[in-house]
Amino acid sequence: MTTTPPPITLDDIRDAAERLKKVAHRTPVLRSRTLDDLVGAEVHLKCENFQRVGAFKFRGAYNAASRLAPEQLARGIAAYSSGNHAQAVALAARELGTTAVIVMPEDAPPSKRQATEAYGAEIVTYDRYTGDRVAIAEALAAERGLALIPPYEHPHVMAGQGTAALELLEETGALDALIVPVGGGGLIAGSGTAAKGLHPGLRLIGVEPEAGDDTKRSLEAGRRVEIPVPRTIADGQALHTPGELTFSVNRHLVDAVALVTDDEIRDAMRFAFERLKIVVEPSGATPLAALLSGRAGVLPHRVGVILSGGNIDAERFARLCGDVG
Repeated sequence: MTTTPPPITLDDIRDAAERLKKVAHRTPVLRSRTLDDLVGAEVHLKCENFQRVGAFKFRGAYNAASRLAPEQLARGIAAYSSGNHAQAVALAARELGTTAVIVMPEDAPPSKRQATEAYGAEIVTYDRYTGDRVAIAEALAAERGLALIPPYEHPHVMAGQGTAALELLEETGALDALIVPVGGGGLIAGSGTAAKGLHPGLRLIGVEPEAGDDTKRSLEAGRRVEIPVPRTIADGQALHTPGELTFSVNRHLVDAVALVTDDEIRDAMRFAFERLKIVVEPSGATPLAALLSGRAGVLPHRVGVILSGGNIDAERFARLCGDVG
């Protein structure tokens, strides 16, 4: 009987961490007595909203792009993304002296598109509710001879994302649980590989918006399940199905998935702003929403949380957080 080796290992994540030294930020870990008292646990917040491009995505994008052969780098990179991976690939390309073409949905937040363009990338748009971004990007990459770096379906991307959890655990020591937002599944796959590789007894909890519960449904079914493209303020988690590669990892590592409503996400964003003095975008706030709403369940003593990003413009932040109803 043979078993298929996992697409990434703890050693892959450690290797990515070495590659990212002096390139990615080692982001802060925040504590709050107020938060601890509210949720009844010792909470350690890994603030990837302070990462380059404002989100964890730079870790995986740079780890993957930096491994391309020189002749491929000279031809350029392609990617598809609703915003954060777009910015990450654009910046990685600039750092490595090449160009990037990004396929983005027409309704991506304007601030994310503007930031991507500011890093020097070319933008190609599509309708997320009718178009197939993967097919569009693959055709574009083939036509122009570009290297395609997907937002999560890539071992080097997943390993790069896992360095966030590796850093967190290096700072905190052993944790009883780790709570991570879930979109395509790359962050939780990499983080889970790092966390459970170091501490096998750790409980790994994913968080999705209630409208986009594709990973929760897939884990319950034991196979990838497709849902209609969700309409949620958490645009970075508005996917219709988990990644094939990421799901092959997460089905073995994730212990539970909590669902949060858009209103609970807004509440978490307000709490982060008013009490923690940080700005977190909707997708990045979902783990905090799961804590504050109690949807993460009964918590063990020491809990790590990855706040995955803070890319939101002032107008949208004010609109979302000002809408108390």
